[in-house]
Amino acid sequence: MIKKLFKNYDYSLIISVLLLCVFGLVMVYSASMVWAVMRHETNSAYFFNRQIMWLAVSLVVLLGTMLFPYKAYRKFIIPILGGSVLGLLLVKIIGSTTNNAQSWIYIGPIGFQPSEFVKLGLIIYLAAIYSKKQAYISNFLRGALPPIMVIGVIFALVASQPDLGTAMIIALTSGIVIVCSGMRWQHLLSLIAVGILLFAGAWLTLSAEQLSRFTGAYNPFSDPTDSGFHLINSYIAIASGGITGQGFGQSIQKYGFLPEPHTDFIMAIVAEELGLFGVVFVVGLLGYIVFKGFVIGIRCKDTFGSLLAIGIAGMIGVQTVVNLGAITGWLPVTGVPLPFISYGGSSLVLLMMSVGILINVSAFVNIRKAKKTDHFQSENTVSM
Repeated sequence: MIKKLFKNYDYSLIISVLLLCVFGLVMVYSASMVWAVMRHETNSAYFFNRQIMWLAVSLVVLLGTMLFPYKAYRKFIIPILGGSVLGLLLVKIIGSTTNNAQSWIYIGPIGFQPSEFVKLGLIIYLAAIYSKKQAYISNFLRGALPPIMVIGVIFALVASQPDLGTAMIIALTSGIVIVCSGMRWQHLLSLIAVGILLFAGAWLTLSAEQLSRFTGAYNPFSDPTDSGFHLINSYIAIASGGITGQGFGQSIQKYGFLPEPHTDFIMAIVAEELGLFGVVFVVGLLGYIVFKGFVIGIRCKDTFGSLLAIGIAGMIGVQTVVNLGAITGWLPVTGVPLPFISYGGSSLVLLMMSVGILINVSAFVNIRKAKKTDHFQSENTVSM
């Protein structure tokens, strides 16, 4: 079976992911050199070395999820969902605060964000539960509402950290799965209306610090030394890069002007050093991965596999849009990393795990297609 899986993997998807990871590793080194020296004295490769470690772990996770049959996740939806909620509750009790958000749990020197893994756990849960409810999906109270209540609880737990960026990704990714679940359009429109009302209500509860992020995004020059500082320096980095860039390693903004240049704003450094060519390379590969994910979901005849693939593709796509929206001023700065490129262990492991599942779904789709082709050819041979 393993030999058959390797034969039917989508290698264009694998190559695209590996190219992004290698490119991201190189850019983390370039973007973090100065920041590492400022924080860790003479060790300019501090973040680079840690990213290599996380990449090694991620590659093992990728291989494991590529080999593990995706249909088996259905058997574990209760522990997956329970573990997701438990992780978010533990953050409230023993979590550490970073950048005004209590979202990290540390075990010795190793830290991770439970909210990152909740994104995949919720996708698996929604894909499993909605595939199970297909016979009565048009019945809103029985088929559609219970999973939506689960989404609401998880969204509230993540938003209360507060981690509005991850909460936004969870809400939008869940929305993509719900739209593709077969729910009636009348119910979808009602949910959208409720969502708008909830957003309006949540807006009234935002703190001054959270509201300042909107000011920083849509009117950064009104407060250039505080709320608009990130975005203004991101604009400078992007503009100075032009078409061809300043050259690898030649960024000026990473010299203390652009905060955290190796995480949320790494794409600004890519634009500054490698120009439009570097940006097109990254966005093109990310777009291809998202496109392939949706294609796999459409081709998969198993509802669970289809929703799983669409959910994973949607998550990567939404996270990419949120990150790029932040560095260009289209969206507020929320601390969302750029998939496969930004520094960060939790994000990279989660993404590689997700892509491994996606590749496994594609392999089973290709195996099914090959079986149908062989059956068709054998029937034609007999008839001749």
